Amino acid sequence: MYRQYIVKASSGLTTYAPRRAFATSLRVMGEGDTGAPRLGGSNDPFVKREKANEDFSIKRREKEKLLELKKKLAQQQEHLKQLSDHIDDLTREQGGEHN
Repeated sequence: MYRQYIVKASSGLTTYAPRRAFATSLRVMGEGDTGAPRLGGSNDPFVKREKANEDFSIKRREKEKLLELKKKLAQQQEHLKQLSDHIDDLTREQGGEHN
């Protein structure tokens, strides 16, 4: 049966081939493509929104890091002040300075 199908299909290949009124094909897109035409700049609102969200989250993380660094700096300055006061107390007790 399979042999008969092959013989029939190969003898009149054009007559058995299905004819289509239209052809469809898959659109091949690269990573990050949204289907909008790229003419010079990115006019796609989705791309603009994603970029804005990324920029916002990066700025927020940087701001959090800055606040954390400021907090650590204040702690270090407080610690240095305590050490300086302690050194001053020790020198006064030992009579190093005449006040």
